[in-house]
Amino acid sequence: MIGAGGREPAPCDMLLCRVSERLAALGCGSDVQAAGLTHAVYGTDGFDLALLDRADRAVLRDLVGADAEELVYLCGACDRERSWRKLAQTGQVFDRFVGQVRTLDAAQLRSLTDLSIVNELDVIEHDPAVADRHSIYLRELFASWAPLASEQVIRDAQRVLRP
Repeated sequence: MIGAGGREPAPCDMLLCRVSERLAALGCGSDVQAAGLTHAVYGTDGFDLALLDRADRAVLRDLVGADAEELVYLCGACDRERSWRKLAQTGQVFDRFVGQVRTLDAAQLRSLTDLSIVNELDVIEHDPAVADRHSIYLRELFASWAPLASEQVIRDAQRVLRP
């Protein structure tokens, strides 16, 4: 089947498709699934390659919707070192793009933690070296996020990261 622009569509076993499909299988909402397809478009703290300039956020917003685009922005903006360990206690994300702290509401926290967990699980399952280096840290981190994340996402993390 020929996709937009006369090209073959990209296979959906790529990282972004896998993340979105896993979010769907775990019962996450359509906005979170759409964010899963585009979560690294502004780059992330762990993947510093932007595919779209943040000045062009309206382009992505038109494609995936305002809530999904906001989640993509949060995913890209999150300074993991300053935010992840204390996220469950503070509900705050340090925005590395603008150098400010943002306090998220419960829905934003759930969406961000679900997307972050599923993305990290996908990376771990496809790169054993990452699993060897980071599984203990992620197990502890995701356990601290249990009150924030969807129950089914936490169960999946426990399954993947079992000691």
